[in-house]
Amino acid sequence: MQLLYSLYTPISNFFLTRLDLFHTTLRYFFYSLEIMLSNASILRKAATTAIRRSMATEAAHKPPLDLYGLNARYANATYVAASKSNTLEQVESELLAIKNSATTSKAFASFLENPLISRDDKTKSVEDMLKGKTSSVTLNLMTVLAGNARLNAIVGIADTYVQLMKAKRGEVEATIISAEPLNKTQTAAVQDAMKSQFPAGAKVVLETKVDPSILGGLQIQIGDKFLDLSVGSRIEEVGRTAV
Repeated sequence: MQLLYSLYTPISNFFLTRLDLFHTTLRYFFYSLEIMLSNASILRKAATTAIRRSMATEAAHKPPLDLYGLNARYANATYVAASKSNTLEQVESELLAIKNSATTSKAFASFLENPLISRDDKTKSVEDMLKGKTSSVTLNLMTVLAGNARLNAIVGIADTYVQLMKAKRGEVEATIISAEPLNKTQTAAVQDAMKSQFPAGAKVVLETKVDPSILGGLQIQIGDKFLDLSVGSRIEEVGRTAV
């Protein structure tokens, strides 16, 4: 009995020590697990915030119109690049200048259209012409077009880019056709009347044309919408009715 009692105390102490060590290890495990879960939560929040910021940034540079087709693909990419580099207006001016050269210079138009000039030669020529004279966005567009044998599409791409810029500025294009030239008072009156038909903040860009054949009244073109209020059209209508 004395022997058993003498063995009990060290054995008991051994197991108590082991039990304390197990509890300590268990507490450390749960503490580490809590830290891991906390860090995971922080990482999830950081990732979510980064994704939201990225989406907000992309939305801020998104073209204002949904346009499709070859010209739109290049114009949209150019718009996004110019928006990110804060050169939207500069690129618009440069593309309009290139378009003007393409429509007024036979030599430049021939260069753009000529399929016998290799892509590499056209790319080098574009770099020589534009490097250091235009923004990097415009230079990149032109070299990409040269490399893809699409330089002959630049006029259409420029027009599409301008269309995006007008939408960004809230501009609405309208054409007024009259039998006689409108004076300043008449033009202002028409412009004010048209402004009331568009959302607040819209900028009506009015172009006036003269066509004596309409006899009187007005013809109005807004985008793809056409309104004929001319005397000539009324006379034709009355003639058709009489028949």
